[in-house]
Amino acid sequence: MNKKILITGGPGTGKTELIKGLENLGFNCEKEISREITENEQKKGVEQFFLKDPIEFSKRLMILRSNQYKKIQNAEFTFFDRGVHEIIAYLNFIKIKYDNFFIERAKEIVYNKIFILPPWKDIYVNDKQRYESFEQCKQIHSEIVKIYREFEIEIIMLEKNSVNQRISSILKLLKE
Repeated sequence: MNKKILITGGPGTGKTELIKGLENLGFNCEKEISREITENEQKKGVEQFFLKDPIEFSKRLMILRSNQYKKIQNAEFTFFDRGVHEIIAYLNFIKIKYDNFFIERAKEIVYNKIFILPPWKDIYVNDKQRYESFEQCKQIHSEIVKIYREFEIEIIMLEKNSVNQRISSILKLLKE
């Protein structure tokens, strides 16, 4: 049976590098897809689609992440770079009202383990898609933790460590 493992956290906390490290070890990994939506809209002249139309951006992302989750995997573990619950956390962060679509979709998704990477100023950088400040990263992190608690989902906070140390911690916890 395939176990679905989520790697999450605020922007710039090392998720993508961790996913790359797991992938390099031969693990099945599903990459973050919000950048694709942002990049496609930037090609059309929309600088930050999430800020322009947060509900439409989030609906597209919810559908794509749900489909990503539901794909049949032929591996012991599949690691996901972000999940569906963070979509709600981001909407809460910008204090926008949303309909029940997001809550209902999030209830359908159950990860076997969820690892959260804490804000880490030493590795945080902005880029064309990551516009948030480090202070906003910390606020988003709080919203992510809060949403998992509201859904009564257990989370595991990873230490600020090298990619290899984080991978060792994850693999050790998956064997338990």
